[in-house]
Amino acid sequence: MRVATQFSVFLVNKPGVLASVCEELTRSRVNMIALTLVDSMEHGVLRIVCDQPDLARDVLGRTHDRWTETEVLVLELRNEPGAFASIAQKLADQHINISYAYATAGAAHGRTTAVFKVADMKKAHKVLAALEAKPKKDKPTPRKTPGGRKAGRR
Repeated sequence: MRVATQFSVFLVNKPGVLASVCEELTRSRVNMIALTLVDSMEHGVLRIVCDQPDLARDVLGRTHDRWTETEVLVLELRNEPGAFASIAQKLADQHINISYAYATAGAAHGRTTAVFKVADMKKAHKVLAALEAKPKKDKPTPRKTPGGRKAGRR
């Protein structure tokens, strides 16, 4: 888990505007780690987390006039049912409001990246850091019988 800079870029809802933002970041070799785009009839809001926030800030400053930035929590999760829900529940159990969240599609090695914008960053970071520090339970290893075979049904 880490705290990252998220950029919210306000876009006119017309063909090519999203492509333009992505192309400008590409030209500067900025990789988008996670993104979401929501829209209304008149405009869209592109939220992105990039691998080089300082460079992304420079690109956006030169190419767009309507954007903001904020801190978000970025977590790598197992790409399996319940992983995202588990984090949401841990935050809810501690009365931490999630303003919004989004996740990437499944990535290599069964992982996904989740982004959370929460009301209390310090408390959320503390709660989730404690989760990461807990040792993971290993699956029990089957015991072997003296003859070398696994115990159980035959």
